[in-house]
Amino acid sequence: MIAIIDYRAGNLASVANALNRLDTPYTITDRREVLDSSDAVIFPGVGHAGAAMQRLREQKLDEWLRRTSKPVLGICLGMQLLYESTTEGPSDTLGILPGKLERFDPAQGKVPHMGWNTIRILKSHPLLDGIADDTYFYHVHSYFAPVSEQTLAESSYISPFATVAARDNFMGVQFHPEKSGSAGEKLLSNFVSLALRL
Repeated sequence: MIAIIDYRAGNLASVANALNRLDTPYTITDRREVLDSSDAVIFPGVGHAGAAMQRLREQKLDEWLRRTSKPVLGICLGMQLLYESTTEGPSDTLGILPGKLERFDPAQGKVPHMGWNTIRILKSHPLLDGIADDTYFYHVHSYFAPVSEQTLAESSYISPFATVAARDNFMGVQFHPEKSGSAGEKLLSNFVSLALRL
């Protein structure tokens, strides 16, 4: 079963609907014992990083995320919170992926970055099986992660940014796969398959 973390900052309904379309059992929870019994975890998010981190700390879910060995997929803000810090706030984040989130420069383009954008695959990974370069995914974000050793795919808006990243059992996507049609469904299906293999 897949657990969707509920920390009052997630896009829970659309992620749940996407898993329904895949006929994948899931639960929405903020209980650590339920997360412990799951096969894998989806960590969605929308909103402000500082407020989201505060809620994670209050629920002690920050501690759970840092220590889990289960497959974790961070979506949008959920991916951003996997990094070390963000200029939004500013705020320290989970520190699972190295790097600091920066805000797009509004002098160089409209912020937030909103709409369909392509990805460029830098490294192969089971999460990206069957997904080609120049596939479109739906993005909505004002802050971006740097391209680094952990970056699996990048996109470009004003400047290049990490749009898919992974380290050990942690994976993150800056876009919203649950709103990205068949390509997003394929990525979520890959995550489910990967989780059930481990």
